[in-house]
Amino acid sequence: MVSTQIVLANRPKGMPVLTDFRFEDIELPVLSDGEVLVEGVYYSVDPYMRGRMNAAKSYAPPFEVDKPIIGGVVAKVLESKSLDFVAGDLVTGRLNWRKKDVVQEKLLKKIDASIAPPSYYLGILGMPGMTAYVGFIHIGKPKAGETVVVSGAAGAVGVIVGQLAKIKGCRVIGIAGSEEKIRLLKEEFGFDEAINYKTCPDLKKAIADLCPNGVDIYFDNVGGEISDAVINNINFHARIPLCGQIALYNSSVPPMGPRLQPMLLSRSVLMQGFIIFNYESLFPEAIKEMSQWIKAGKLKFTETVIQGFEHLPIALLGLFSGENTGKMLVKA
Repeated sequence: MVSTQIVLANRPKGMPVLTDFRFEDIELPVLSDGEVLVEGVYYSVDPYMRGRMNAAKSYAPPFEVDKPIIGGVVAKVLESKSLDFVAGDLVTGRLNWRKKDVVQEKLLKKIDASIAPPSYYLGILGMPGMTAYVGFIHIGKPKAGETVVVSGAAGAVGVIVGQLAKIKGCRVIGIAGSEEKIRLLKEEFGFDEAINYKTCPDLKKAIADLCPNGVDIYFDNVGGEISDAVINNINFHARIPLCGQIALYNSSVPPMGPRLQPMLLSRSVLMQGFIIFNYESLFPEAIKEMSQWIKAGKLKFTETVIQGFEHLPIALLGLFSGENTGKMLVKA
């Protein structure tokens, strides 16, 4: 059986371009015991994937040149030689970017579409949801009445963090990059205030005006000048869950910013970077609580869905220009 895959053609320098990806047709092997044939339904694109295009050592091994990109996928089982799966099952796993693939059973997890739409298992009930929950609840340690600022607030993680803050009784301010995103954060997701960083003439002052009592928790998805502005308004004993640095991912030479360590030291601030795969023991707790909040209508989610497997590279590049609201997905 022939399938189509997307491989890393070159290691990008700075912002990736479409020629850094290549489409190939391959012949799939015959199924062996313990394997299943799957067809992709939804494919996830995530900012961390940019880091894996580099050869640098990190928490996850780099993608190999001339080998398939790997990411979160929801797939349908077409044929099975596994005792755990049957044809028709919906599954999720970290799989190759292929239209169809032969996969070992240990790489797959069955999903229940009666709890939530299948795509949610790549979003609010997948890695972004786990990231938001662990980072905010276990590292942010929110207390009712505190002020929370979220950068990248209209992204897959940010929209969840803001709602978790409201559930925990906090005041929450989001930072995003368009007036439509600002509207959605306030009207759809319950943020108290939101700032369009692209049109704001003085972000540091705008944060100070909206946070007269300072910032107790800063959930950092972005880094760069936005984080500089927020941290200048940080409170004593504040917490900073360090989730992402998308403003810097495509910099061949990271820009020099303010030296923030003296401020963190003098105000006794905790800044903690975290990689969600190190917290898998907390996933059952997160899924249980968030499923209850979803059913109760306290937790909403939004997706940007692009149609067509062939548009996966375009969707990934779109993350870095802010073309998504919520989770960016490709539907095959």
